[in-house]
Amino acid sequence: MRSIADYVRCAAKLRAVIAPHIVEVLNAGRSVVLDFQADTVQSRTWIKGLLAHTLEAHKLHVLDVPDAVCIARLHARIAEENHPFAATETQYWQLPKHFLWPTADDGSAIVMHPHYGA
Repeated sequence: MRSIADYVRCAAKLRAVIAPHIVEVLNAGRSVVLDFQADTVQSRTWIKGLLAHTLEAHKLHVLDVPDAVCIARLHARIAEENHPFAATETQYWQLPKHFLWPTADDGSAIVMHPHYGA
């Protein structure tokens, strides 16, 4: 992956492949933690669609982290030089303009995780 467009394309492929497995695991009574972005109504709708095929309870955990902390973490990952995709600050700033805070209308129990300090 070299761009956000690459991420979007690859994530769509991964979602299509993994969705039936997620539903199967949930219906078998097991827990699943999805480490997918859920920062848009469209992405949360995908998750809600999965859950419509299950009877399992679910929670949406939201990390409320300031941009400055995210940028510092981005720079730290880049400095480690062991990640195949090193996003730039310019690419980072393209993402928040698409972000929408989840609401009860999204159909999930929302668990907020505020950022505390460094």
